[in-house]
Amino acid sequence: MRKILLSAVLLVVLGVALLGFRFGSALFQEGNPLPILSSIAELEWTNSSYESYSRTDKTTKYISRNTGESRYDVIKAMMKNEGWDFIEQMGAGLVFENNGQTKVVETRQYSRHYILSEIPNDVRD
Repeated sequence: MRKILLSAVLLVVLGVALLGFRFGSALFQEGNPLPILSSIAELEWTNSSYESYSRTDKTTKYISRNTGESRYDVIKAMMKNEGWDFIEQMGAGLVFENNGQTKVVETRQYSRHYILSEIPNDVRD
């Protein structure tokens, strides 16, 4: 029984160390990391390109993999599927247009492996 308990504690410590190594100081930059970490788990265990982790009345937040040079391609494809054309990048904002309307998708790097995106909910109207 003692060996099982010791093994469980060691496994938890190893898991926490791996999370700390993988995400570093980024882990708590968005507040509670649990919604983001569960979306990362879904992202890694499925063939999905992105996963949502938070929704408000105005925006939905998504996480996707940072693929380097083409890190915004997932967001551009998502918006294209909703009928929005990519216009330009302004800093961390991606500007899209549809029927004379303009929307900006805000992006942030969560860690070197993941990108966070905040997309207005009315892009699907």
